[in-house]
Amino acid sequence: MAADNPTGGPGIVTESTPLLRDQPTPFSRTPKDGRSVTASTYDGDLLPYNSYSTIDWLQGLIKDSARRSQVEPPPRHSIRMRVATWWDLTQGWVAAFAVGILTAGVAFAVDVSVETVADWKEGYCARSIWLNRRACCSVAEFDGSCSQWTPWAQGFSSRYAIYVGFALLFGLISVSLTMTTKASMPAANSNNSIGQGQPQKGDKVATGKILYLASGSGIPEIKTILSGFEIPHLLDLKVLVVKAVGAVFAVATGMCLGKEGPFVHISTCVGYLVGSLVPKYAGNERKMREMLAVACSAGLSVAFGAPIGGVLFSYEEISTYFPRRVLWRSYLCSLVAAAALKELDPAGTGQLVLFETNYGVDYDVTHYVIFIFLGICGGVFGGVFCQANFAWSKSFRQLRLIKRSPVLEVFLVVLLTALLQYPNQMIRDTGDIVMQRLLVDCNVVSEDWICQQEALDEKGGYYAWLISGTFIKLILTTITFGCKVPSGIIIPALDGGALFGRMVGQLIPDISPGIFAMVGSAAFLAGVSRMTVSLAVIMFELTGEVKFIPPFMIAILTAK
Repeated sequence: MAADNPTGGPGIVTESTPLLRDQPTPFSRTPKDGRSVTASTYDGDLLPYNSYSTIDWLQGLIKDSARRSQVEPPPRHSIRMRVATWWDLTQGWVAAFAVGILTAGVAFAVDVSVETVADWKEGYCARSIWLNRRACCSVAEFDGSCSQWTPWAQGFSSRYAIYVGFALLFGLISVSLTMTTKASMPAANSNNSIGQGQPQKGDKVATGKILYLASGSGIPEIKTILSGFEIPHLLDLKVLVVKAVGAVFAVATGMCLGKEGPFVHISTCVGYLVGSLVPKYAGNERKMREMLAVACSAGLSVAFGAPIGGVLFSYEEISTYFPRRVLWRSYLCSLVAAAALKELDPAGTGQLVLFETNYGVDYDVTHYVIFIFLGICGGVFGGVFCQANFAWSKSFRQLRLIKRSPVLEVFLVVLLTALLQYPNQMIRDTGDIVMQRLLVDCNVVSEDWICQQEALDEKGGYYAWLISGTFIKLILTTITFGCKVPSGIIIPALDGGALFGRMVGQLIPDISPGIFAMVGSAAFLAGVSRMTVSLAVIMFELTGEVKFIPPFMIAILTAK
């Protein structure tokens, strides 16, 4: 368990310390009149911190000790003091419960909206345009003969053009929303170091890199904040709304990205907003980071329906400060979020498991070699992906036109993605649907397009689609990651691994290829993210396959 007293920058704060005077408050809490707030620290009161600086962990501990001494009842305490003490002890639990409920509500809205908007690329529901295809058609009609679902056109070329047009429109909406969260980071220079005065009037203040607060997954920024760093406005209500709406349109384009990473950022925004209303957390940045760590677990819980994996993810991958009380509150928050999302049922299945599988044929000892091979390939892809994405960022994204206009990059990536993915029925849909189809067990379901292709005597065309889909998905994932839209890398990595695993599974007789697609997805995600324990639990909760935990662990360990 992480220690309760992490290392930070304690120091002695005095009234002459320039770093803590005349500065905006943490995150987005700036007075309306624009004046900074100052106060003494001798009684434990916190001063505002510099933007893009670290907090004082020791000062936060002093402030929390002073707060506890005020609420602890004396030997002869009144009922009022008892109530105050009880409320102080329960604030964290109430806040964790509220964060779980609110995160589930946002996740429900995003999930339903993504499915509806993505379906608009191919048609609409005659009964109501706001219904997606699943809600528009009954289960019996969902084989393609749904009378209520109306495609935009009948010919392939017309449907192709409309699909590309809608994808471009959704991409432009997403990137335009993201542009509204633009922020300029200050350039690093010697004059901004501790002990130097503030810039004088008339001095030129150098600006550093441009930061779009709602772009990407937000996980690296959240990890930075939890380590004690200040990034102003990252957890604003505006960023939360833009992140959620932008993720809907970004995923609906069909680009190789997912909404699961942004869910962590969204849940952290919810945690910050709720924590700002609770006295215990509102005035103490050390305590606030406890609430943010709790909220992170809810984000992954609603993303995959994995409450245990969400807690482990927050502990293993996100937090540097994770005391025992945070573990229990994360447990509660993740549980409440998952239970609430199950009741809301955005997928319409009544199940919490996102990619539920039930393979009738079990694996044996000889298949361990294949699992190790998939792990090796996943690790190699993870290394190649990181290097290739870095090279792409240093070359294409440094072009003057692309650097000055991120909208153009998104337009080109969406155009290329739509043109390449639509002809291939395996990768035409959004990432979670692609993943669900690749895990299908054809011994149980025979109506699926993949099962129909695998039942043919001549499978050359199917193998071509499978191989081309694998390479297209992996290449597009490399150039998409880093675009200025809300995006995550988890689902694209799972899709790439599932495609590769299904391709390998065609060579293995007497066992469902979906098993190797499932293990391959875990291997490729492990290679990209370097997750271990939390990923093994997430894959188990994601598929509901307890007996495949050893293959998951083998592939993840090998990829790592």
